[in-house]
Amino acid sequence: MGVDKIVKLVGVLVAVIAAFVAIPYSGLLVALLGIAGAWFIAADDRSRFLIAAVALSFSQAGLDGIPTVGPMITMALGGLNGLFLAAAATVIVLGMVDRLKP
Repeated sequence: MGVDKIVKLVGVLVAVIAAFVAIPYSGLLVALLGIAGAWFIAADDRSRFLIAAVALSFSQAGLDGIPTVGPMITMALGGLNGLFLAAAATVIVLGMVDRLKP
Protein backbone atom coordinates (compact mmCIF):
# COMPACT_ATOMS: atom_id res chain seq x y z
CA MET A 1 0.00 0.00 0.00
CA GLY A 2 1.51 3.28 -1.10
CA VAL A 3 1.59 6.61 0.67
CA ASP A 4 -1.19 7.96 -1.55
CA LYS A 5 -3.63 5.25 -0.51
CA ILE A 6 -2.70 5.60 3.15
CA VAL A 7 -3.27 9.38 3.11
CA LYS A 8 -6.63 8.98 1.36
CA LEU A 9 -7.73 6.18 3.70
CA VAL A 10 -6.76 8.13 6.83
CA GLY A 11 -8.60 11.16 5.44
CA VAL A 12 -11.80 9.18 4.91
CA LEU A 13 -11.56 7.56 8.35
CA VAL A 14 -10.95 10.86 10.14
CA ALA A 15 -13.76 12.59 8.22
CA VAL A 16 -16.29 9.87 9.04
CA ILE A 17 -15.22 9.46 12.67
CA ALA A 18 -15.16 13.23 13.22
CA ALA A 19 -18.79 13.36 12.11
CA PHE A 20 -19.78 11.23 15.11
CA VAL A 21 -17.11 11.99 17.73
CA ALA A 22 -15.91 15.40 18.91
CA ILE A 23 -12.25 15.57 17.86
CA PRO A 24 -10.39 18.78 18.63
CA TYR A 25 -9.50 20.68 15.45
CA SER A 26 -11.22 18.03 13.36
CA GLY A 27 -12.14 20.53 10.65
CA LEU A 28 -8.51 21.57 10.26
CA LEU A 29 -7.36 17.96 10.27
CA VAL A 30 -9.91 16.95 7.63
CA ALA A 31 -8.97 19.95 5.47
CA LEU A 32 -5.25 19.16 5.70
CA LEU A 33 -5.85 15.51 4.84
CA GLY A 34 -8.01 16.59 1.90
CA ILE A 35 -5.24 18.87 0.65
CA ALA A 36 -2.64 16.13 1.09
CA GLY A 37 -4.83 13.58 -0.67
CA ALA A 38 -5.40 15.91 -3.61
CA TRP A 39 -1.68 15.97 -4.40
CA PHE A 40 -1.95 12.30 -5.36
CA ILE A 41 -4.88 12.70 -7.78
CA ALA A 42 -3.64 12.18 -11.33
CA ALA A 43 -4.20 14.95 -13.86
CA ASP A 44 -6.45 12.68 -15.93
CA ASP A 45 -8.71 11.99 -12.94
CA ARG A 46 -9.17 15.60 -11.81
CA SER A 47 -12.36 16.32 -13.74
CA ARG A 48 -14.00 13.11 -12.49
CA PHE A 49 -12.98 14.00 -8.95
CA LEU A 50 -14.51 17.47 -9.22
CA ILE A 51 -17.77 15.98 -10.51
CA ALA A 52 -17.76 13.54 -7.59
CA ALA A 53 -17.20 16.41 -5.14
CA VAL A 54 -20.17 18.34 -6.54
CA ALA A 55 -22.36 15.22 -6.52
CA LEU A 56 -21.39 14.46 -2.92
CA SER A 57 -22.28 17.97 -1.79
CA PHE A 58 -25.80 17.56 -3.23
CA SER A 59 -26.36 13.90 -2.32
CA GLN A 60 -26.82 14.27 1.40
CA ALA A 61 -30.01 16.34 1.23
CA GLY A 62 -32.67 13.62 1.06
CA LEU A 63 -31.18 10.90 3.21
CA ASP A 64 -32.68 12.04 6.52
CA GLY A 65 -35.95 10.39 5.53
CA ILE A 66 -34.48 6.91 5.90
CA PRO A 67 -35.60 5.55 9.29
CA THR A 68 -32.91 5.03 11.96
CA VAL A 69 -29.78 5.23 9.79
CA GLY A 70 -30.63 8.26 7.64
CA PRO A 71 -29.25 10.91 10.01
CA MET A 72 -26.08 8.86 10.58
CA ILE A 73 -25.49 8.46 6.85
CA THR A 74 -26.05 12.19 6.42
CA MET A 75 -23.49 13.00 9.13
CA ALA A 76 -20.92 10.63 7.60
CA LEU A 77 -21.45 12.13 4.14
CA GLY A 78 -21.14 15.59 5.66
CA GLY A 79 -17.70 14.70 6.99
CA LEU A 80 -16.70 13.31 3.61
CA ASN A 81 -18.05 16.44 1.99
CA GLY A 82 -15.56 18.56 3.94
CA LEU A 83 -12.73 16.27 2.88
CA PHE A 84 -13.78 16.36 -0.77
CA LEU A 85 -14.25 20.13 -0.82
CA ALA A 86 -10.76 20.75 0.57
CA ALA A 87 -9.33 18.35 -1.99
CA ALA A 88 -11.42 19.92 -4.77
CA ALA A 89 -10.04 23.37 -3.99
CA THR A 90 -6.53 21.94 -4.15
CA VAL A 91 -7.28 20.16 -7.44
CA ILE A 92 -8.53 23.44 -8.91
CA VAL A 93 -5.36 25.26 -7.82
CA LEU A 94 -3.16 22.47 -9.17
CA GLY A 95 -5.02 22.62 -12.49
CA MET A 96 -4.47 26.36 -12.72
CA VAL A 97 -0.78 25.97 -11.90
CA ASP A 98 -0.43 23.32 -14.60
CA ARG A 99 -2.08 25.60 -17.16
CA LEU A 100 0.09 28.59 -16.24
CA LYS A 101 3.41 26.71 -16.40
CA PRO A 102 5.44 27.57 -19.46
